[in-house]
Amino acid sequence: MLQIARRLSALIKREPNMRVFMTRNEDVFIPLKVRVAKARKQRADLFVSIHADAFSNRSARGSSVFALSTKGATSNAAKFLAQTQNAADDIGGVSKSGDRYLDHTMFDLLQTATVNDSLKFGKEVLNRMGKINRLHKNRVDQAGFAVLKAPDIPSILVETAFISNLEEERKLRTSHFSAAGGAIYSGRDQSLFRQRWRIGTAVNQA
Repeated sequence: MLQIARRLSALIKREPNMRVFMTRNEDVFIPLKVRVAKARKQRADLFVSIHADAFSNRSARGSSVFALSTKGATSNAAKFLAQTQNAADDIGGVSKSGDRYLDHTMFDLLQTATVNDSLKFGKEVLNRMGKINRLHKNRVDQAGFAVLKAPDIPSILVETAFISNLEEERKLRTSHFSAAGGAIYSGRDQSLFRQRWRIGTAVNQA
């Protein structure tokens, strides 16, 4: 996944007035809460987590894009993947007013807007991923992924392929899949995110 993340990073760096921050640059484990904290510290405007995960059904195949769900997973696969990646991480903190009810209302409003932006961005990326690989589902899935829980940063998780599927595991070893970085990058073309991408993006890879 580092290869795809580095491809995405290189594309972003070529653009003026844009910067990228990698949550890690080598194959070492970083706790999910730390990854979110790093993105928030950098005041990132978008967060992209890049994965290739295993699933209990070895015939499962295709690329997927996920956004946060605060109401439960939208599919069994989304629920399974979220459970395997989470480590009891809590939602990232935001500034508090001291009024518990006001804080709760403001948090809900902020998170709802962020999730909506995440879904729009995810849809653009999913459409482009479909041009380089079969899609697992034709819609952005949702689940309570801890790594997507920054309430003020639109965030998506891109499952490039299933390593539990032998055919897809082999494909991941080819240069063809580095094009996934370009697919993610192309998702920024929608007008909603042009302003966000001018400021900063955090890239996380599993």
